[in-house]
Amino acid sequence: MRKIRIFATLIAVVMVVFLISQPLHALTTEDIAKASTLEAILQRGTLLVGLEAGYQPFEMTDEKGNIVGFDVDMAKEMAKALGVKLKLVNTAWEGIIPALLTHKFDIIMSGMTILQKRNLKVNFCEPYYYIGQCLLIQRKDKKKFRSWRSLNKKGIVITTKLGVTGSFTAKKLMPKATLREFKSENEAAMQVANGIADAFIYDEPQVRVFAAKYKKQCVGIFKPITFEPLAWAIRKGDVDWLNWLNNFLRQVKGDGRWAKMKRKWFVDYVKELAKKSK
Repeated sequence: MRKIRIFATLIAVVMVVFLISQPLHALTTEDIAKASTLEAILQRGTLLVGLEAGYQPFEMTDEKGNIVGFDVDMAKEMAKALGVKLKLVNTAWEGIIPALLTHKFDIIMSGMTILQKRNLKVNFCEPYYYIGQCLLIQRKDKKKFRSWRSLNKKGIVITTKLGVTGSFTAKKLMPKATLREFKSENEAAMQVANGIADAFIYDEPQVRVFAAKYKKQCVGIFKPITFEPLAWAIRKGDVDWLNWLNNFLRQVKGDGRWAKMKRKWFVDYVKELAKKSK
């Protein structure tokens, strides 16, 4: 009788395990594909892109109030390839990952650096651009400050935007200096242009923009302090959407569109700013 009970218990355990695992086994590749963000975009007919329109020249607001920039042009090409409309969702940087995770948009395209902490929350596509932290200093100090090492002193004031890699880098490499963080890049750079701070630390493309915009007062130190790949971020576990995006990026880089956009925003746009600042 005891053997029969043990056998019956084993049968029951096997049945419970089978029933619990059955829904997982029942999932097919078609089911996974239907649950993908890619399928949701196609069904909706609109690609929702999250960004913060203040990161020149990746995304910014023009004189007419339109959001423009390198990432915006890339998003337009992406929507065209998907055969859908594009909607840009302007979002404050500190809330951009939570907004993605709560399905406010399908993808973050906002010059986001791949960080291991961020990678715990989101999946990153292959990098589409590489940057490093650089410095904007007052023109009169170009002989005084030749690298970040000469800024690591008491009495030196460094500015950057709150919660970005420039902040992390300054705290790590220039702990003796005073770090002041601002809500926007422009506010932080203006501190140097107005002679209030000694240096502004930020991503190389942005520093080039401000060096052109405030060329009478400022110069840039463009030797990169860090190595940072930028990538698009999506919700974790969406292999179909990730696969499509990586293949799209390879195509855009391979057929010359990426190079044209790079020249438009990282060369021509900066030159135009320099002309306006005369």
